[in-house]
Formats: sequence, C-alpha cells, structure tokens
Amino acid sequence: MWTDAAVLRAEGAPYTIEQVELDDPGPGEVLVKIAGAGLCHTDLLGRTELIGKPVILGHEGSGTIEAVGTGVTTLSVGDHVVLSFDSCGTCANCRAAHPAYCAEFFPRNLTGLAADGSHCATGQDGKPVAARWFAQSSFATHTIATARNVVRVERDLPLELLGPLGCSLLTGAGSVFNSLAVTPGSSIVVFGTGGVGLAAVMAAGVAGAATVIAVDLHQGRLDLAAELGATHTINGSDADIAAQILALTGDGAQYSLDTTGVPSVITTAVNSLRPTGMCGLVGIQQGDLVLDPFALAGGRTLTGILEGDAVPQLLVPRLIALWKQGRFPFDRLITTYPLHEINQAEADTTTGASIKPVLIPAS
Repeated sequence: MWTDAAVLRAEGAPYTIEQVELDDPGPGEVLVKIAGAGLCHTDLLGRTELIGKPVILGHEGSGTIEAVGTGVTTLSVGDHVVLSFDSCGTCANCRAAHPAYCAEFFPRNLTGLAADGSHCATGQDGKPVAARWFAQSSFATHTIATARNVVRVERDLPLELLGPLGCSLLTGAGSVFNSLAVTPGSSIVVFGTGGVGLAAVMAAGVAGAATVIAVDLHQGRLDLAAELGATHTINGSDADIAAQILALTGDGAQYSLDTTGVPSVITTAVNSLRPTGMCGLVGIQQGDLVLDPFALAGGRTLTGILEGDAVPQLLVPRLIALWKQGRFPFDRLITTYPLHEINQAEADTTTGASIKPVLIPAS
C-alpha cells in the first residue's frame, strides 16, 4: 500500500514528506496505522554515515492494526498497539527473557532493514527505501512491524501518546526496575533529565528510593524533575557535583544512571557512588571513557544498559497501570507536532526545547 512518510535522504538533509509503497505484511508481521510516534535521540543515529539512505526512521510508534500476515495468532485487526524494539526470540538471551540483548539486536533494529536484509518500501522513483528501523519505521501514516515488537494495549487509552513507552520511557523505567534493581529506602542520582532520565526519576519513586537526585543543565527540566519525584536537583554547570552528591547522601549514592553519554559526566556518575554502588550507562558513549584506577574499588559496578533490559510485553502494561494510578505521569513530558513539522521537532529535541516530541500523522 501507499503511505505518507518522513524520508531522510542524506545525513545533513531535512526530512521530506513523501509517498512510499510498503510491502504487504509477511509471515509474523502486521500492518499498523500510526496514531503517534515519539522522536528519540536514537533517531539521530539515522543521520550518521553508518545508516544507509534513504531511510524512514521512528521507533516509538503507536497505532491500530489494519492487517496481519500469516502465522500471527496473538494479534488481530483493530487491536491498539505500542511498537517497541525487535528481537529474534530464539537466541540464549531472548530465551532467558533478556530480548534487549538479543544476538541479532543491532541488525534487526539499527540498520533500517528487515532481518532478511530487505528494504520493505519503494519510493515514487521506483527505488528502495529502508523502512524497518527498529522493525517499525514509524515516522509515517502506516508501517509494517513484527508481532514480536508489538504490545497490545486497552482501547480506552490516549493511543497517540503511548509510543514513547516503547523505547525511551521503557529504557528509563526499566533501568531502575530491572538493570539497577533499585531498592526501597536507597539513593539514586540520575544524570540527564530528558525523556529517559525523567522516566528513571519517576520509576525511582515507584521503587521506593528515599533519595532521588536529578542533574541537568536545564533548570526547567530540573524543576519538572522535582515535581515528578526528585528529592534534590543539581545544576550540571555547578562545580564539584560529586562532592554535592556525597554531602546529600553521606557516603555516596547506591545507584547512579547516566543518560548523556558524555565521558566526563560518566566519570562523575561513578565517583558519586558509595562502596558497592552501581552505575548504569544508557546509550552510546561519546568518546573514550577513562576511569581512575581506584574508581571501581570498594565493589563499585559499571554496567551498560539497552532498552532497560525490559520485556516490552511485561513492562509497557506495567507503566500504563502506574500512569492510571497517577504514579508515572509520562504525558507531562510530551509535546505533540504534526508529522509534517518533523524538522522542527528534531530541532527542539537537539536544543532541549522539547523533552519528548510526539509526531501525529494527518488523519
């Protein structure tokens, strides 16, 4: 079928809204009409030379299933769904309920191609367009997804706002619940209060952390972090942030989470830990990381985190339930834009003017 999509044709080019022809859903696949799609910093990777062009990005989609391929038995036409990341389902990590560490995670999610290497869409010029970014490419009015990266949700929810639950909010909350396993009464410091960081702040409150410290350069985001559960906030431009954290916690935080990827910030996150403390790193580090020889002494742990080590079919419904209870108000992070304003939404993401843009296709 033909659909409107935001196509990126070169690293430095703006998105252009074009008509592309999608392949029919194949075995294990579904056709989804997109209600909304979050724009995430990970989508900026699509601008690098590592990703072939032209490509349709977007990996935080939500919408309604309009068709199902052969072999799909758990989803039906009319289902409301959130789209998340893809995984093979058969490797050791998938079988152990760690699909974010699937042996095929990178080719399935970060190439724009299907698992078999196909592009899955064709432009009006008859040339292929990569349309399987995170097995969804949701910057479009319609997309093809796999049954494995689809989460069915109730039909009485604000469907157009749910897409970010499939990645950034999943990552922040999952990092707290799963990767760090934050315990009641403990302390955590979150570096960076974008969508991932603020999700972590909210999840830390749910987990029962007694001290939740948020660090960021944007005072407005710090103010919001305080409203969402941070007990303390620190401006990232302050001197000796680690010393401030030590003063607030006594002997350092039990957990720290870096969402910035900046090596100097990561060093501070590690140095802010108490003995036996654990630091989680979300995303891709922006350069070499050099630690003091004694940084991990005293049983400190440094770990990388993908997708909050979450099983989307379990965590997304949990986050929705928490939202209904008023304990995970993720909708406060969202600013909506029409799909054709994607270039403005991207600019607002990079400047920090918008925490979580959500693109709404024309009906």
